[in-house]
Amino acid sequence: MKRQTLQIRVSGLVQGVGYRRWAWIKAVSLGIDGQVRNLSDGWVEILAQAEDTALRTFLELLREGPRLAKVTGLEVEPYHANGLDWRRFEVR
Repeated sequence: MKRQTLQIRVSGLVQGVGYRRWAWIKAVSLGIDGQVRNLSDGWVEILAQAEDTALRTFLELLREGPRLAKVTGLEVEPYHANGLDWRRFEVR
């Protein structure tokens, strides 16, 4: 199956509540590669690369977030990685 890459932006109470580490744990468990980082505007950005099934499951989990988070929005777009092929998931 073909891997695709998504750019995901998560809004709400998602910084300072363990969201990046939680997303890392979920990504690794689903076999998703990419990265997660805090943005200066209070959002969290995730670049996720995997097959469709894993990405759909990941998006469902990201909408819930960890216990202390309050996710209010998720923006998802295809990300043109221009040949970039991650082989792990990183917290930045």
